[in-house]
Amino acid sequence: MDIVVVESPTKAKSIAKYLGEGYKVLPSYGHVRDLPEKDGSVRPDKDFEIIYEPLPEKLKRVEEIARAVKGARRLWLATDPDREGEAISWHLKSLLDERGATKGVDVKRVAFHEITKPAVLEAMRHPRGLDTNLIDAYQARRALDYLVGFTLSPVLWRKLSGARSAGRVQSVALRLICEREAEIEAFVPREYWTVEATLKTARGDRFKARLVALEGKKLGKFDIPDAKAAEAAAAAIRARPLKVTAVEKKQVSRTPPPPFSTATLQQEAARKLGFSAERTMRVAQRLFEGVDLDGETVGLITYMRTDSVSLSNEALLAIRKVIGARFDQAYLPPRPRQYKTKAKNAQEAHEAIRPTDPARTPEEVARFLDEDQRKLYDLIWRRTVASQMAAALLDRLTVEIASPDGAVGLRASGQTIAFDGFLKLYEEGRDDRPSEEEDEETGKTLPPLVAGEQLEKEEVTPSQHFTEPPPRYTEASLVKKLEELGIGRPSTYASIISVLKERDYVKVEKGRFVPTDRGRLVNGFLVSFFDRWVQPGFTAELEAKLDEIAAGEIDWRSVLRAFWEPFKSSVDEVQRRRVSEVLEALNEALAPKLFPPRADGSDPRRCPLCGEGRLSLKLGRFGAFVGCSNYPACRYTRRLDGEEGDGAEARVDRLLGVDPATGEEVWVKDGRFGPYVQRGEGEGAKRCSLPPGTDPQTLDLERALKLLALPRELGRDPTTGEPIVAGIGRFGPYVQRGRRFVTLPPGDDVLEIGINRAIALLAESGEGGGRTAGALLRELGIHPEDGSPVLLFAGRFGPYIKHGKLNVTLPKGTDPQSLTLDDALALLEAKAARSGAAKRSARKASKERAASSRAATAASGEPAAATSTARRRKAGAATSARAASAGSPKASRAPARSRG
Repeated sequence: MDIVVVESPTKAKSIAKYLGEGYKVLPSYGHVRDLPEKDGSVRPDKDFEIIYEPLPEKLKRVEEIARAVKGARRLWLATDPDREGEAISWHLKSLLDERGATKGVDVKRVAFHEITKPAVLEAMRHPRGLDTNLIDAYQARRALDYLVGFTLSPVLWRKLSGARSAGRVQSVALRLICEREAEIEAFVPREYWTVEATLKTARGDRFKARLVALEGKKLGKFDIPDAKAAEAAAAAIRARPLKVTAVEKKQVSRTPPPPFSTATLQQEAARKLGFSAERTMRVAQRLFEGVDLDGETVGLITYMRTDSVSLSNEALLAIRKVIGARFDQAYLPPRPRQYKTKAKNAQEAHEAIRPTDPARTPEEVARFLDEDQRKLYDLIWRRTVASQMAAALLDRLTVEIASPDGAVGLRASGQTIAFDGFLKLYEEGRDDRPSEEEDEETGKTLPPLVAGEQLEKEEVTPSQHFTEPPPRYTEASLVKKLEELGIGRPSTYASIISVLKERDYVKVEKGRFVPTDRGRLVNGFLVSFFDRWVQPGFTAELEAKLDEIAAGEIDWRSVLRAFWEPFKSSVDEVQRRRVSEVLEALNEALAPKLFPPRADGSDPRRCPLCGEGRLSLKLGRFGAFVGCSNYPACRYTRRLDGEEGDGAEARVDRLLGVDPATGEEVWVKDGRFGPYVQRGEGEGAKRCSLPPGTDPQTLDLERALKLLALPRELGRDPTTGEPIVAGIGRFGPYVQRGRRFVTLPPGDDVLEIGINRAIALLAESGEGGGRTAGALLRELGIHPEDGSPVLLFAGRFGPYIKHGKLNVTLPKGTDPQSLTLDDALALLEAKAARSGAAKRSARKASKERAASSRAATAASGEPAAATSTARRRKAGAATSARAASAGSPKASRAPARSRG
């Protein structure tokens, strides 16, 4: 018997079918060993010795694998084909070696880049040993992240109360977001004007042209700075006849984008589907591991953690066959397209992310997939097939127009699609706004025009414009930026973004990242005192070193030594600084935000209340704020967003308006348990807490009145006839039916949720399991043994996993956002094992008591029946005595003593 170990039960189930008899496929449920989350797990003083410990929840799984391996002919380590997968195999083998399970067993390493029968069987024919270079690169990355986190975070906590943590890569991502916000705040819009003319040909055809030259000189963007200059330019056009001086026709081709890598998949799924990076990777994992297609479990896409954009020859042939069958021959180029990776520090030379069988169309598999899977598979299939289609052909027409004296020159441009090519199937999204010229050209057609043709002016219109600041990062544009800079790995982007949100360093507004005050303070601290270590360039260089380790070019410990000594020296130096020094450094770093220039030009740090004190950043019980140095004589305070306080920290109290129905004032206020809205005063006032994520500074009267109208009835349950209502309670927004409450997940708005969604949430929360279900956070996947869903809920006492009637609370420190199906299955299995052990122990104890009783009876010489009868009489007498003495407290205790 051969033993094959993979990460997940879904993958195990698929591969077991392909390998058949003679193989037993077992899941490890992810990592089995890791650094314990405590000081001393990495020992720089002992040449960076790393202490690993088995994960407690995986011990039973390791023992099960060890029992299976003992006596087996071969052990096949078939974890994922990347550094993490190599590390899982290495950790598992180390634990099996310690148990003596691998003695006399041939251990092989095999990697599956797709979960299909041909690919699995082909990989099994080409095993290898563990790649020590990949393992060393994994250890170096793990040690670096640990040393930064466990060394830098305590300094943050001591010097900057309210800070959560600092990470090697997350801190650089935070820096990018904060620097972009600072750019936006410092941006000064610049006015400029354009002039456009509506022209008509002799045939009556109308079109528009823009002024591009004035007084014989080409106009720059800011050469018409104000309304006066714009009107003068418009007058110059109106005063002169115009004719066509040149017509240029040009056909250009547009080639398709390459197939997806991990980073581009995350970017495009964010743009087109609205998926977070974490959601994209979770859904892609399920498509990779396999989906049941009419009884056959098949992996629908190749491995989803890759930097590569190349395709195998077999895949190219299959894709071209699909194009030839579905489209006209004009859409099939004469030769396959070959793409090369452009990303900095690209690694893991696998294929791009593609369908395992391009002939398996989205329409064909849609009925087997859930909505997220269907959307992502459709995106991957279209991008992959389009990458091998013919280029699109665009006709561009540029018409130059001028006055006879050359004083004014105008230009009209248009672009139309002559042949759609790959655009028939797919067009790549974009994050940035198109330029005015691009926007003007797209889809615009011009009438037939020839040089020398006279034109009639119908209207000349000046238009005012202002330059705009750079846009805030979206998930897609942030991932793109990190990839361009070579920071982190595509497989880590989802967790980086998740950590920034969970630490409350950033928030998302209209799909874009905005740094919170806490995030800006942490970034200001890191940039002020650890600038080198959070420089994008330094982090990218470190990533390049890790790639060199993976290639076997340098020793991993030498990289750690070069990093640790100067880093530790910087940390020690900052630890010696007083908090006042830290705050003054932040005053300087964040001066444009904390102390914006005043209209009168006076010192922005002079206290506006007492006129003598200096304003400075201060740390309070509820976070940071700006206060006067003359405190407590002067109690001036101001929130970081500029709103003045009441002598402690600034409040959000403000009048929103008057309720037209009652004539009462409506306020948003800051209370002990957070912001809330209030209508009226005194005992009759109506109050309602603000839903999570609602900014009290942007709340308006209309939304406040809707909140005050809660709870609201959504409709009636079609089964029970009970009313279903939505409201906001002690634990946040909820829906209710009868005595059953379910907290709303983060994506649902208590003011917008409808009856169908509410019924679904109540149904998903379930009725069993011994506790009232809270908000359904997400479905983790399908349990491989019974096909029922494994769900993650937000409960009253923290997040928990639910499968059928079995509930498991997440261990302390577990991140619910990064929890995978494999993690959940391991926790469920451990809980089931503990429950089973407890029941067995109880049964054993019961049997032992019974055996002891029988032995005592035998020793007394009395028949068992007589002894039993005597016991019952004695118990009855005691009960009668208690009943008789119930009226007297003293008497009621006597029988209890007499039984002793």
